[in-house]
Amino acid sequence: MIVLEELTKQFGEDVTAVDRLSLSVSPGEVYGLLGPNGAGKTTTLRMVLGLLEPTSGEASIHGFRSSEDPTEIKRRIGLVSASAGHYQWLTPRETFEYFGCGYGMTDDAVRSRIDDLAETMAIVDFLDRRCAHLSTGQQQRVTLARALFHDPPVVLLDEPTRGLDVVGAQVVFDYVGRLRDEGKAVVVCTHQLEEAERLCDRFGLLHRGRLRHEGDLEELRTSTGRRTLVEMFLALLEADRSVDGEP
Repeated sequence: MIVLEELTKQFGEDVTAVDRLSLSVSPGEVYGLLGPNGAGKTTTLRMVLGLLEPTSGEASIHGFRSSEDPTEIKRRIGLVSASAGHYQWLTPRETFEYFGCGYGMTDDAVRSRIDDLAETMAIVDFLDRRCAHLSTGQQQRVTLARALFHDPPVVLLDEPTRGLDVVGAQVVFDYVGRLRDEGKAVVVCTHQLEEAERLCDRFGLLHRGRLRHEGDLEELRTSTGRRTLVEMFLALLEADRSVDGEP
């Protein structure tokens, strides 16, 4: 479903944000692309989406390459980002109609999808209220529904729980479980490692743009000798400080 092959992004001569990243994600799998701030997670997502041109390597979705078919790539991806905003003077219904039109959906398909998502994402009560008057939690539900509106086979989540309380984070956990059950290929990018242990089936530990370890939690425990993702990353950081000669 998702295949990255030696994906690399350099900025200038001195900064390699993503360094020969190769991985794959299957339908019904939640893959955690994890790392601290600056690890290269968001840069990777931008290249997958076709918003940023790789220096070298390739990203493909359903056999479509981001460098050759950026429009087809976008049709097959739903993006959930903590930094995504809303058109404040539109209602959720109007927002969905706008995005449905952009994806070339028929009026009947748009109405049917609104009814379905309004029910499953529990937004029926505020479907016709302006987004400017919605609470943070309500806006979050609209964001999650919007990413699924065109029923994409791939969903990318970039820091989906940032700024959310416990209840809001649980909405995201339930949402990811639904995506898994529907057979979506899901990539979660986050530096919230304890939450990632609850969300993801398999992990890629990204540090300084390079994939340092990959596998499910038990495989990572075996390969690193550490019990938790937090401990694994602390070990990586300590090893890098030793190589750099830091105290």
